Amino acid sequence: MALDALTVKGSKPKEKRYRLYDTNGLYLEVTPKGGKLWRLKYRYAGKEKLLSLGTFPDISLKQARTLKDEAKKQLANDIDPSELKKELKQNKLADAQNNFEAVTREWIHTNRNKWSKSNTTHVMSRFKRDVFPVIGKYGIASITAPQLLNCVKRIEKRGALYSAHKVLQNCGQVFRFAIATARTNTDPTTALKGALPAIQPKHHASITDPKEIGTLLRAINGYDGTFTTQCALKFAPLVFVRPTELRHAEWQEIDIDKAEWRIPANKMKMKAIHIVPLSKQALELLEEIRPVTGQGKYIFPGARTASRPMSENTINAGLRRLGYTKEEMTGHGFRSMASTLLNEQGWNWDAIERQLAHAERNSIRAAYNYAEHMPERIRMMQHWADYLDGLAKGADVVSINQADKTA
Repeated sequence: MALDALTVKGSKPKEKRYRLYDTNGLYLEVTPKGGKLWRLKYRYAGKEKLLSLGTFPDISLKQARTLKDEAKKQLANDIDPSELKKELKQNKLADAQNNFEAVTREWIHTNRNKWSKSNTTHVMSRFKRDVFPVIGKYGIASITAPQLLNCVKRIEKRGALYSAHKVLQNCGQVFRFAIATARTNTDPTTALKGALPAIQPKHHASITDPKEIGTLLRAINGYDGTFTTQCALKFAPLVFVRPTELRHAEWQEIDIDKAEWRIPANKMKMKAIHIVPLSKQALELLEEIRPVTGQGKYIFPGARTASRPMSENTINAGLRRLGYTKEEMTGHGFRSMASTLLNEQGWNWDAIERQLAHAERNSIRAAYNYAEHMPERIRMMQHWADYLDGLAKGADVVSINQADKTA
């Protein structure tokens, strides 16, 4: 006789376990402690077996019968329900161990010694903020291209297109790591090529008119803020490195005898050593600030403590104090200034690009050719400093050709 819901609910524990049978092998086992366990008795390959279907009241009588019917269908297709359940459980466990978040954390941990501390922090922050909440718990082998696209599109919709591209790039690295470690066979990012709008190049505000450059340099010479900031503002146009490279400049990187500043690879955007030839004007400026900061690590330390470099906003804040808006001039703009005028003056494009430490298509070549065009770069950097001196003094603006300067 089949069970009914009242009988199941009203069953009481006894001294020993007992069973209340339903139909087709389904029964409820009541334990001495009051537990009520759904079981299905069946035969597979000539052997009698039991399948656990859950507990009452979590699984109702109706639900238990549905699970029984599903198991019977599996048997009809020559599938052992117990083995299938065991396999699904193992797969679920494997997914938990190899979900996207777990594999990503392993990938970051594996690469942490190759990356800078700040890069490691940035990568982890991106995943924590934008990826883990969306697909972090999914087994990495189960993630599809549409799911991943939905994830990066959410980032794009909030106006962070650059971050969306970086996240997609990092996800591709995670999937390739998972393939290499036998956690998946596919990288869904390959199907998303072109799925995001291209990033438009960011143009940093810069002054490139020689007369206006002269005005800017005279304003810097009259800067009434801190001495360290004024020196950094004077140094920036002479070396035209990236603002982060400028503020992290260390005294130990300067070789006065060789008149060069050698920036380590780990500080550079392209992860290759960069040499900055120092003009006479740059060396004089370093000697001017040495009594103030020379006992510390950084040439341009922060205002609060000498153990840290100046803030990333210091140069721009200094320009604002001089009356230049962010639409007129930025710390990064000194690079555009030098690039524009040196090219106009006829200097070798390759020498200019190497001095700007722009991207090298061949990363191995970049690592070994950091001193490429050095004699010409030395001449160019001294010419540039002399040219800026002339502009600062209000000299007539004359387009000087590189060939004339090296004759």
